[in-house]
Parts: sequence; C-alpha cells; structure tokens
Amino acid sequence: MPSARGAGGPAVASDAITAAVDIDPDTSKGWLRRLWPIVSAHRSLLAFGAACGIVALATQVAVPAVAREAIDSAGDGFGERLRTLVILLGVLAIARGLTGGAYRYLLFKLSLRVDSELRMIVHRHLSRLSFSFYDRSGSGDIISRANTDIRSIQILFAFAPMLGMAVLTFFLAFGLMLWIHVPLTLVALATLPIGTLVGNRFRNRFLPLSWIIQGRSAEVASVVDENVNGTRVVKSFAAERAEIAKLARAARRLQWASATSVDVRARYNPLLEALPRIAMGLVLLYGGWLAIDGQVTIGTLFAFGAYIIMLQLPFRMFGFIVMQSQRAAASAERIFQVLDTPPEITSAPGARVLDRSEGRLTFDDVTFTYGQEGRSTRPILDGFSLEISPGETVALVGPTGCGKSTVARLAARFYDAGGGTVRLDGHDVRDLELESLRRNVVVAFDEPFLFSVPLRDNIAFGRPDASLDEVIRAARIAQIHETVANLPEGYDTVVGERGYTLSGGQRQRIALARALLPEPAVLILDDALSAVDMGVEEAIGSALRTGRAGGTTLLIAHRLSTISLADRVIFTEGGRVVATGTHAELMATRERYVQVLADAEARAAEGRRGEGAAGLGAKGPAP
Repeated sequence: MPSARGAGGPAVASDAITAAVDIDPDTSKGWLRRLWPIVSAHRSLLAFGAACGIVALATQVAVPAVAREAIDSAGDGFGERLRTLVILLGVLAIARGLTGGAYRYLLFKLSLRVDSELRMIVHRHLSRLSFSFYDRSGSGDIISRANTDIRSIQILFAFAPMLGMAVLTFFLAFGLMLWIHVPLTLVALATLPIGTLVGNRFRNRFLPLSWIIQGRSAEVASVVDENVNGTRVVKSFAAERAEIAKLARAARRLQWASATSVDVRARYNPLLEALPRIAMGLVLLYGGWLAIDGQVTIGTLFAFGAYIIMLQLPFRMFGFIVMQSQRAAASAERIFQVLDTPPEITSAPGARVLDRSEGRLTFDDVTFTYGQEGRSTRPILDGFSLEISPGETVALVGPTGCGKSTVARLAARFYDAGGGTVRLDGHDVRDLELESLRRNVVVAFDEPFLFSVPLRDNIAFGRPDASLDEVIRAARIAQIHETVANLPEGYDTVVGERGYTLSGGQRQRIALARALLPEPAVLILDDALSAVDMGVEEAIGSALRTGRAGGTTLLIAHRLSTISLADRVIFTEGGRVVATGTHAELMATRERYVQVLADAEARAAEGRRGEGAAGLGAKGPAP
C-alpha cells in the first residue's frame, strides 16, 4: 500500500507495521529456539495462559479421584460426606470450564501474535534484500514461504501446547493410578513401549515428505503466479493449454507427495489410536476380575477408566502433532533460508546522509558482471567512464545488451560495481546512506508497476504526505493530468492490478509522475517513454525542461524522439563509452551509431505490428 492513510482508511503509524522483535540469528540452534525471541516477547500472555492451563489440568485430574470417593461413599447413603463431594465436583467442573476456556483463548491469541510478528519479520527482511536475491528467486516460491509456511508454524504453536498439557495430564494421572493400584497401572501402560516405537517410525517417515510437500506446493504457487501475472502473454500466444499442462504436471508431483503422506498417516495413525483402546480392554478385564474378588472398589474401577481416557489423549494427538511439527520444521527451515540471506546492498556504518544533491553523477572506470544465476559471466560494463554535470540532460544510447540499464541500476545502487567507482557529488555511492541516495537518484523503468490503489496514491508513492496540488503538478509535467481528470473518479480512480486497466503509455506516464514528485536531483528514465506517442513525448520533454530546471536527467533510450530531448548523447558499446557529442554530430561521424538507431527502429516497428496482430487490448502508444 503506497499511502499510510490507505484507501480511505485510518492512518497507520509506521511502528504499527514493523515487527518489534527478530529471530535468533544463531544458525546452529534448532528452529524452535530460533523462534523463541518472538514467543518470549509475549511472555506475560504465555505465563497467564500456562497458569490457566495448569489449573485446568489439575481440576481435570482431580475429578476422577473425587468421583471415586463419591461413588464409594454412596453405599452409605446421601450423607454429609457425599453432599460435600458432590459440591466439590460442581466447583471443579466450573473451574475446569473457566480456566480451560481461558487457556485455549490465550493460546490461540499467542499463536496468532507469533504469526503476525513472523510475517512482519519476513516482509521486513524481503524489503531489505538486494535485487540479486530476486534475480534468482521465483515470486511464487517467495509468496509460499511468506504465507503458507508461516501458517504451518502458527498451527503448530496453536496446538502443540495442548499436547504438552496432555503429556502433563498423562504423568499426573499415572501418578494417581500408581497411588491407587500399582498392578492395574502397569497393565494400563502395557502398550506404551509399542506406541513409542510406532511413533518414532512415523516421525522418521513423515519428515522428508514434509519437505517435499512444502517445496512442491511452492512450485505450484510459482506456476499460478506466473500465469496470473503473465495472463496477457499467455492469451496472446494462445498458450493456455501448454500452461495448464505445466500446472497439471506440478500438481501431479504435489499430489504424489501428498498422497504418500496420507498413506503414511493411514498406516500409523490407526495403530497409534488403537493401542490405548487395547490398554483399556486389558484394564477392564483385569480390573473386573479384581473387583469381583473384592480387591478394588467400583469407585476405583471408575477412576481408572477416567484416567485411561486421559492417558489416551496424548496418543490421539500425537499423530497430528507429529505431522504438523514435521511440516512446521520444514516450513521454518524454508523461512530461515530467506531470513539468513544477508542483504548484499546495505548502508555502511557511519554512512553519509546526503540531504540534497547537486546532481553530479560520475562513473569512473566501472566494471560489472551479473552473477552466474542464468546470466553470462561476460562483463556487462568494462571500463565504463562517464561524468554528467549538474542540470545536464544526457541520452545514453547503445545496442541491446551493452549495459545501459545496468548504468541506471548502479547509479541508484541496486547493485554494487565490481570495479571502479560510481560517485554522486564526488561521494562514492557506497559511502552514502541508501535511503538518502535513492531520494536523490530516482529511476523510472520501462515496465512500470502500478499498485491496485487510487492513482493519487500511485503517484504519491515516494511521498505519501504530498498534497493533491503537488500530485497534479507532477502529473502535468508527465502529461497525464488531463487523462486522469477525465476519469469518473479522477485521482481517486483505483486502477486494476499492475495498472492493466490503463494503456501502456498511460502507465508509463503515471510512473513518470511518481518519479518526478519527490523532485530528485538525478532522474533516470530507463526507456520509460517507449510506449508514449511521439507528440506527447515532445510535450513531456518541454515540461521537463521547465519543471526540472537545474535537475540532472539521464535518458536511456533508442528512439530518436527521446534522444532529441538530450543536451548530449553518450554512445556506448562493449561495456564502455565509445563516443560522445550531440545527436547530429554522432549521426555525421559514427556509422555504428546510425546502424544501432536503425536497428532499434526496425525492432520497434516489428513490435508494433506484433501488438496489432495479437490484439493486446488496444494498449499501444497512448495519446
């Protein structure tokens, strides 16, 4: 959401959307210990919930013992002792209901707070990660880790304490059973060793399946995400069948893993639940014989039956908790893979805060190579040197793949140069505080991203506190004000996801207005007017010269209409600057420059013909 005020909603304080705690950074610890700082931040809630749970547990265990005395006292008639025991049973029932309800409420409240904190921690870290992380990570996989995996952990935190209480109940009941009758207690626990062995085998079989299921769920999410975001490409190439087949393959892989996990549960869960029932049968058989022989009372037999039920509870929950704990462990490891990835681009300790830059941008013998994740190891920039003076408008021109967009990314420090130095006002950008650098150097990309919020909030994304007059001024420079004003709801119009209800040119001009509103010292347009009509582009150039007087502008372009806006043209090829001058000078002296522009125009013409043939919603150049 670009605006802190939201779409007509109340204002949200920045500290309300930032996690106050973090996970334990020690990667040698287990996943539960690493999450403990989040839980301990709510220790009062945890302590009160635990206290309620212990009281509920004590009352639950006390009921059969009191009932045993009441049943045995009933043979003497309804006397004072029996009346007292009945009242005590009523009090215990009320206490059990109140404390048990409070315990469950507080438990689920705690699990939801952990869920919320963990989501904020993951989102905060994702916002800090560098572009290189997103270059090698699929959005569907990231979304799966930030949602489904966190949900798995929340479910475990909601139900695992119940198993803990059930285990405590088991030991209390076991102690009372030993106090009442030792041989009968040993009979009741005869199946426990078998249950332990079966439970261990179940856990060992289910753990690897949990990893596989989580990974293949992310694979399905990635396919769906790509098809939703790329639906226009899919439809324009009539590739629906192929994409459905791709999803079907991913779904079948997930189905196999899920079906295998169901098979494992079907093999082990019935046995885990049957063992306590077998124990109950043995207790009734042996206890009945003891009762007939007069060695135990009917009240004792009743109490043992109630305690056997309590002994069964951990076994009944064990299968579900083991399954969920293995899934949560796999989910936690997937989340930690993200959280343990350090941001490659950070502000250096003691970084300089640049309030307002003069706009002098310098590249000094810069070399840069993208990582090996699907990219060539050939240097994109190799000895690239360039200086742009304050207030100058420069066009950067070159063939495809020569590193023009990389220059923009290095200027805003989306990546760090492998060699050489990028400077702003003589300061190495690596020595500047990131936020202040990016307030002064703003990049408008060729593929504009718009949020599903009002157009006013889209334009004011970089300055949520901007007034409507300031938003309109930026929109006028970008030549989009008249278009927005003529919409039924004007600047309050909510655009569709990614702004696809607008034409390509309209989206680019909204993105340009967004880049202009903060009034950056250096504005970089990375082919950001490629879908705009040439006449409108000329008007934008004229408005930029007036509205950004004294501001530095770098135009990364291939269209003559864009290049004509520049005071100077920099021709780059092979990762370095090969010529500089006016457009007319380069046309007269650089044959290669002429060829690159001709090739670019030919590709643009071919692209326009392709758009027309595909019928992409009449989203060509917008007036």
